[in-house]
Amino acid sequence: MSDVDQAVTGRGAATRAALLAAAREVFIRKGFAEAGVTDVVAKADASVGSLYHHFSGKADLYLTLFEEFQARQARRTKDAAREARARGETDPMRVFIDAARAYLEGCLEEQDVAALFLRGDGPPGFEVVMRDRLRTWARRNAVLFEDDPALVLVITGALAAAVNEVVPTGNRALAEEVLTIIGQIRPVASAGGPASG
Repeated sequence: MSDVDQAVTGRGAATRAALLAAAREVFIRKGFAEAGVTDVVAKADASVGSLYHHFSGKADLYLTLFEEFQARQARRTKDAAREARARGETDPMRVFIDAARAYLEGCLEEQDVAALFLRGDGPPGFEVVMRDRLRTWARRNAVLFEDDPALVLVITGALAAAVNEVVPTGNRALAEEVLTIIGQIRPVASAGGPASG
């Protein structure tokens, strides 16, 4: 690749990054519905043409911000689970709690972005994207809990509800209380299993 090609590629990447940073700020300040493409390009000091070169429109900017946030969250949770296993942790619930704590901490570190996606002010169809993401996350947890769908449903639902309450308030103490309670949940013994008593 020539020096000219590298410069053009670098400028393109810088413009794309500037547009995403501007979109993030504009969406957080105004909300998705009220934000306009012209707001984003003005904030990024870019042109409308450059926005449409990199993105298909306002919804694409929003979805890209969401996907990038989710990628950062996935790294945080995977790293936390890996660290728990490296410490010798074998209890799936404790591994899950460490990963969930990392997820909540990431939400609080990026509280303005996390809140943006919880507002219900996304592009049309975004609620489907969120539901699909939750289902994918639940399927990953099902592997951790040896395919116990009821347990996975309870813990992922509880954590999703906690995210909805913790993010707007920034209440770390509530997050820890929720994680403590979730960590105490255990599967119900099967009907053919030993009775407790």
